[in-house]
Amino acid sequence: MIYTQKINRAIQLAVQAHEIDQKQKRKGKDVAYIIHPLNVGLILSLAGASEDVVVAGILHDTIEDSIEDKKVTLASIIKEFGDDVAQLVMSVTEQDKSLSWRERKESAINHIKDFSHESLLIKSADVISNVSELLVDYKNDGDKTFERFNASKEELIKNQLNIINAIHNRWEESPLGDDLLTIARDLQMIGAPSFMSKKPAFVIQYCDYKDDIALECPVCNWKGSPESGGQIDTDSEYCLSVSCPVCEKMLLVAEYPLAN
Repeated sequence: MIYTQKINRAIQLAVQAHEIDQKQKRKGKDVAYIIHPLNVGLILSLAGASEDVVVAGILHDTIEDSIEDKKVTLASIIKEFGDDVAQLVMSVTEQDKSLSWRERKESAINHIKDFSHESLLIKSADVISNVSELLVDYKNDGDKTFERFNASKEELIKNQLNIINAIHNRWEESPLGDDLLTIARDLQMIGAPSFMSKKPAFVIQYCDYKDDIALECPVCNWKGSPESGGQIDTDSEYCLSVSCPVCEKMLLVAEYPLAN
């Protein structure tokens, strides 16, 4: 059986928490929020995730977003769906909403290093759903897209890229890995003018270039060297360049002799 009763019950609870109890909307849009957790469940299903992971993906925002007088709790999820689903939901739930936006995002990224593969899948599907929607909105509305958020365009993009890098570091072979890298590169292109001006590539002479030179992406925080994964471009007759393998931000330019 593919469409199980457990998945059906998860959908019913998510609809109750996000739509029936509060008519929750996507931030700054007249779009029902329930679309997002259902989309996360669909992504997980297509990735071949287990039943419990799909169920947890559908429920991933219920504890965090349900209203106080009809609160979805850890205990209620344990009772209805079992310990495994409940712990997966808790693993991707923000624990302290009283913190500032930056503190909450830093805490969430730090938490990824302790994720199981199942939690990484849920977080990946969450990011793919959110960022894919953001990219569509940006295509239609440009920079107005970012006005509905509580952080700047650059901060929002950098945060999502940091999350993707943290997931990539934990599980490069994830079935959702290629999807994450694709949206990372699309995101970086949106922020490229700002990132290029505020965080330009390091320029050196080719005689100083080494394959093991230490690099760090100022956008997504990837760390490594050209030989350990940096994308090396030698097509230009003037220089060699190295870009981040996660978001493709240009990190290093090595000018060839007599290039100028």
